[in-house]
Amino acid sequence: MVSCASCGATAETPLGWTTDVTARGTHHLCDRCSRDNIRSIEGRLDLADW
Repeated sequence: MVSCASCGATAETPLGWTTDVTARGTHHLCDRCSRDNIRSIEGRLDLADW
């Protein structure tokens, strides 16, 4: 079972989740937090880049 590093949700099989592997360890984001994170990144991009 894994838990979301952002909201704490848990899942046995985390389909649709994002996994980040760094030197500090592995972090998982649930599908909802993954979408929110991507939207946050998109919101900071310059419109000229689209």
